[in-house]
Amino acid sequence: MRHLLAESTFFGVLISIIGYELGLFLKRKLKLAIFNPLLISIVFVIAVLLITHVGYGSYNKGAKYLSYLLTPATICLAIPLYEQMDLLKSNLKAILTGIISGVIASLGSVLIFSLLFHFSHAEYATLLPKSITTAIGMGISEELGGIVTITVTVIIVTGVVGNIIAEKVCKVFRIKDPIAKGVALGTAAHAIGTAKAMEMGEVEGAMSSLAIAVAGLITVIGASVFVNFL
Repeated sequence: MRHLLAESTFFGVLISIIGYELGLFLKRKLKLAIFNPLLISIVFVIAVLLITHVGYGSYNKGAKYLSYLLTPATICLAIPLYEQMDLLKSNLKAILTGIISGVIASLGSVLIFSLLFHFSHAEYATLLPKSITTAIGMGISEELGGIVTITVTVIIVTGVVGNIIAEKVCKVFRIKDPIAKGVALGTAAHAIGTAKAMEMGEVEGAMSSLAIAVAGLITVIGASVFVNFL
């Protein structure tokens, strides 16, 4: 049975989709932020692989095809942004200031905690791209001498946590402006945060989509500077 599953091309795709659908069902049914579909699907896939004793390599033979959909899905984020173009133009300075501030806060917090906990240079470089999309973060981590596999994990955790706590943070700090919400989510929690922003509203989703791209570009430059501080 294990051999059959390991050799199946569709095994990885199937359990990934089932895990995500299970997460969507639990979120709709229980209406709790902790039941994030991505988080549930990760836990589900890990559990299935442990139970069936199928290795990650075998699982990824099929699951890797899902990653091909990331590029067109990312491009589709431009649609809500285009629909809010007038709003973007009228608030351009504030939006760019917010994104730049978010990137500096992200890089600065990694530096502070790395100094406090005496991280090595490799560990520090691994964490620097934590708040940007996986594709860019992996490249930055590898270029700066970080541990790419851990970078991917940290990026996913950052996005999931941002998605879960987004609404609570906005309520606590009384953030009501949709542009501010979108910029914050896209800058701090990349694509997973953008999914939450789109649930909040069209403006939030559009601004978050913009923040993903701009924050990624700024982080490429900022990380190459911050990496020299430790």
